[in-house]
Amino acid sequence: MLDASAVLPGDPGPDPAAIDRVVTAALDEDLGAAPGRDVTSQATISPDEQGVADLVARADGVVAGLIVVPVVLDAVAERLGLARAVVDVVVPDGTAVTRGDVLAHLRGPVQVLLVAERTLLNLASRASGVATHTRRWADALAGTGALVLDTRKTTPGLRALEKYAVRCGGGTNKRMGLYDVAMVKDNHVAAAGSVTAAVRAVQERFPDVAIQVEADTAEQALEAVAAGARFLLLDNMPTPLLGDVVAAVRAVDDTVELEATGNLTLDRAREVATTGVDYLSVGGLTHSSPILDLALDLAPTP
Repeated sequence: MLDASAVLPGDPGPDPAAIDRVVTAALDEDLGAAPGRDVTSQATISPDEQGVADLVARADGVVAGLIVVPVVLDAVAERLGLARAVVDVVVPDGTAVTRGDVLAHLRGPVQVLLVAERTLLNLASRASGVATHTRRWADALAGTGALVLDTRKTTPGLRALEKYAVRCGGGTNKRMGLYDVAMVKDNHVAAAGSVTAAVRAVQERFPDVAIQVEADTAEQALEAVAAGARFLLLDNMPTPLLGDVVAAVRAVDDTVELEATGNLTLDRAREVATTGVDYLSVGGLTHSSPILDLALDLAPTP
């Protein structure tokens, strides 16, 4: 199960069922269909051999995904028919670490530790990379009142983990999928005939769902507000235009939430935030974050 001691403090953590599915798929890739096999480890290491290993940061960053480590280890132990390994977490997800820091101690059957090694490193390194990248944006926006948001541009199958990693880095999740929030974009407007028609269609079909509308002009933004939208995505606007649109919308309804999106970079993050937007959405948090290099160091056999 997910390790509660490693979860970002105050966060419920990712959906356990989603993590179980990811781990199962990852182990199937590595070992073959369950129970699978690791021909090297199972040939060279006795199933009775016990060992200890440290999960270590090989670079500075923010850790996330340590909660999946025991899930991977438990799944491997079950496949191999061996005892479970024990995980002692040193730092929880969301912690800033430096190269050489020990993140967790693992002990148990050496076969379990080594068979699980690459899968747990792949998942934790990926999540930590997202958290590290997100923290840069959160730090850039500190004190402005604006928050950094993620998007649906996630790795297929890893959305729950990657969006959790965004939270570990100080970011905010926008929506989990197509089912929980309506987002009216240019193609929906083209299909419906207008911003107003698209918004009203959603209101009639799904009255319980929040509606967000993408706008790339002041006219579209004001039309969306008049139609009842309470959240606007202001897309690819130069900073001066963005400021003008924010002012125009606030003059009509200062409760509408406003998000800047498109062509955002770290070096202009604070400039964009000064326009008064509530959020900056950055697809790159999940589609372009490099991993944080982590390693599993097995202690030598005495």
